[in-house]
Amino acid sequence: MEGFDHLLNWKLKTGSHPFPGKDGGTCINEAALVAAGFEYKPIRAAEEMPDCFSRPICRFAMLLNDHACDDDRQRLLPYVTRLACADSPEVEKARAAYINRNMRRDYTRFPFDKGLEVLEGALAIGRQADPFPTDQVKSRMEAAQSTATSPTSVPDTPLFAKIKSWFQTKTEAEPTS
Repeated sequence: MEGFDHLLNWKLKTGSHPFPGKDGGTCINEAALVAAGFEYKPIRAAEEMPDCFSRPICRFAMLLNDHACDDDRQRLLPYVTRLACADSPEVEKARAAYINRNMRRDYTRFPFDKGLEVLEGALAIGRQADPFPTDQVKSRMEAAQSTATSPTSVPDTPLFAKIKSWFQTKTEAEPTS
């Protein structure tokens, strides 16, 4: 985690967020935007990321982010600066195939450590992200946090996501036989 001390003040959360809070409080892809020097915007799908970001890797990172518990989610922070690694269509297909081959079909029920191994493996395929100078990343993250109007970010929960969360809560609360 050396070199990521500046990111320790940034908290990753599930879902998309209209703007970060003073704690950071965004998903991994939104944090990656800020770290790479792009203007902040809520990210609801990997296709909303700038072209320099790998779609299959961002999609999988978002999945890990949204299905992890709060403690595990913070273990994704070192990957924030590695997602801007888009490559040729062939390499992007190879990354997607690698992720699909190494994960069970039911992505929501896999061990987080396994997910990190697969993310690491996918990142090893093709072009690596250009290293961002630590001081630049730190100042970008701090600048985004300094403009926050609330202590923590508020999730962007469209109606469908809200209804989906109600059903998940109901299902989780029901006893299994």
